[in-house]
Amino acid sequence: MATRSTIMDTNSFRAEHADALDAETRKLTDKRSRLLGESYRLFYRNPVHLVRGEGQYLWDAAGDKYLDVYNNVASIGHCHPAVIAAVHEQMSQLNTHTRYLHERILDYTADLLTTVPDDINKAMYMCTGSEANDLAIRIAKAYSGGTGIIVSQEAYHGTSKLTSGASQSLGSGQPLAPTTRLVPPPDRYRVDTPDLGIWFANEIQKQIDDMAAHGIKFAGLLVDSIFSSDGVLPGPAGFLKPALDVVHANGGIFIADEVQPGFARTGDSFWGFARHGIVPDVVTLGKPMGNGIPVSGLLAKADVLAAFSDEIPYFNTFGGNPVSMAAAQAVLRVIREEKLQEHSLIVGEKLRQELAQLADRHECVGDVRGAGLFIGFELVSDRAAKTPDKALALDVIERLRAERVLTSVAGPYGNVLKLRPPLAFQAQDIDWLVGSLDKVLSAVR
Repeated sequence: MATRSTIMDTNSFRAEHADALDAETRKLTDKRSRLLGESYRLFYRNPVHLVRGEGQYLWDAAGDKYLDVYNNVASIGHCHPAVIAAVHEQMSQLNTHTRYLHERILDYTADLLTTVPDDINKAMYMCTGSEANDLAIRIAKAYSGGTGIIVSQEAYHGTSKLTSGASQSLGSGQPLAPTTRLVPPPDRYRVDTPDLGIWFANEIQKQIDDMAAHGIKFAGLLVDSIFSSDGVLPGPAGFLKPALDVVHANGGIFIADEVQPGFARTGDSFWGFARHGIVPDVVTLGKPMGNGIPVSGLLAKADVLAAFSDEIPYFNTFGGNPVSMAAAQAVLRVIREEKLQEHSLIVGEKLRQELAQLADRHECVGDVRGAGLFIGFELVSDRAAKTPDKALALDVIERLRAERVLTSVAGPYGNVLKLRPPLAFQAQDIDWLVGSLDKVLSAVR
């Protein structure tokens, strides 16, 4: 049984770290404690005070430069001039909600829909990935007539009432909904099976059967197609097809959460689900969509969406506003013009090769896996037994911070470095990242 973890408390600052801080940092952390709700968390035992960003780089208040190997919000690069210009131009003209006519939302939707299969032909807009997944769950329930939602063991899909009830990685303080069921992650490193796709589909069927045994009707499967919170599990391309088939055979819908693997991140395809040759019923979008401007979306097959939208009006005050649509359109244009999908594929492969070479020098490197610029770097205490080493991973993260490299951890054991830089990350940045990792691993072992 996996040790229960939480994405909020792993790699975080806590009160016992305060005495080691310099005076200015301590002043800011104390002020946060006084003014902000205690649910918030900061990264690192020694929090980073960031004041500026450009591309794949960040600068702190002291002027020190960092390499960002974690940020999927500013996905095309911090402070990209195309997004800044688009937002400024639209903000100087008008910003309002979607109950008035405006070209921006229509033009963007028509463009966005060209990136997905033809069967996916309707869009709705929100501000956050949590809202998009919340609506997706409501649609699943309306379409199926059921309430049961299946997610992966260490899933994170949001912080609303519905999505937090389907987000195991939020930790033991956040209970799962009684209608949520978990499936073990499709981890090719740890699961010994000749066909990962069939194995995963069978695990889904087991949970559907369990729901039925408890009087719960299955509504849908909600998955991030690269299983980010489960430790970055790309699996072999195509392995999700049997999962889609078993979901449909049982009357549910397949929801592809593309908040992390979408928008050219995986290199193989524009969307994470497209690596597997499947057509989801609903696709949810978030963080990278506006490169820092709060905007999210939901794409769906018309007949699936109709089960909800023909009966229930939906309105989101800021969802789809002209400024957010301008930012989102700029992101799409930059991805195409800068050929970021191809870039992600080529640079990601080179990075994985360089990271894999570290395994030759460090016994603690258990596995290197990923797709495009989304890589999991797993650390173990015993390579033969594949024993997770969370303490080592957290020590490595802190030491990388001292090398001015920012990233974090993922997975049920908290032992996988989640390497997910902005797509502005270049081949010349590989030396900084891999060199720092080599140095740190040599020091800690």
